[in-house]
Amino acid sequence: MNARESIELLQRRMNEAIIGQEHVVDRLILGLLADGNILVEGLPGLAKTQSIKAMARSVESKFSRIQFTPDLMPSEVMGSERIYEEDGKRSYRFYQGAIFGNIILADEVNRAPARVQSAMLEAMEERQVTVSGKTYKLPELFIVMATQNPIEQDGTFPLSDAQKDRFLMHVQIDYVDMESEFKMMKRAEEQRYKKEEKQTKIPQELIFEARKEASKVVLSDALGHYIVELVYATRYPLRYSHQLEVMIDLGVSPRATLALSHCAQVHAWMKGRDKVSVEDIHSIIHDVFRHRITLTEHALSNNRTNDEIVDLILKQVKIPKKVTI
Repeated sequence: MNARESIELLQRRMNEAIIGQEHVVDRLILGLLADGNILVEGLPGLAKTQSIKAMARSVESKFSRIQFTPDLMPSEVMGSERIYEEDGKRSYRFYQGAIFGNIILADEVNRAPARVQSAMLEAMEERQVTVSGKTYKLPELFIVMATQNPIEQDGTFPLSDAQKDRFLMHVQIDYVDMESEFKMMKRAEEQRYKKEEKQTKIPQELIFEARKEASKVVLSDALGHYIVELVYATRYPLRYSHQLEVMIDLGVSPRATLALSHCAQVHAWMKGRDKVSVEDIHSIIHDVFRHRITLTEHALSNNRTNDEIVDLILKQVKIPKKVTI
């Protein structure tokens, strides 16, 4: 089994486990191959947690679930140094927290206070943890997949802009169609008394190989400049339209530029192409920009959404001539 076959197998297994959420499955796999953290937002019961668990079951990895609550302490997530005694001598020993895994489920991440969310910044960006002045490296295969509920805000702590920016993509999950809901019901009946079959897990080496292959997908200079212009349309909106100017308060960061280009490469690779096209950029730009654009009070009072802003940006920024559509 080669890298592409392993990713296709992962995709099939996840779609079998999570019926009707093909978009979410694609984005989770894209995040895995792009080596970036994912924020999944949706109403309760839409299989946010199950989607992430389905990936962990198929990939050779250590899965850690962290249930974020208001009383969660940073040491429970990161780890801590504790005193132990040996041969009559006392010394400190570092005990790893739940963050030391490969696939990390940060369930309802916005229910933890700022001190816990801030503690995760180093792990999410630099793939390391610093405790008592000592730095501990995290595994090479490391991805944080966080979930949050968009409707229940009581007892929650909104994510800071710094933390949101460390998520490669912000993926929204919605209800499935009626046929998928029926299939889900039938599958639940079939699985009720059926023993779960053990599956051969996909080795981490194949995930790393798929990442290497995706990084070799060609991104032309013309499309590179197009990505930069899309980014600049969020930072200097008046250059493109007065409507954008009155709706955007703060544009996206340089992380968005890198995320959009890299995600476009991975998206093209997943579709079996060796060159990035405009379609690849348009397919993932909402997930990359959604959580990074800050709207003005005017836009919020008129119930405008970040996705509508991205749609307007795509209309205002011209596609370069002589590029693959």
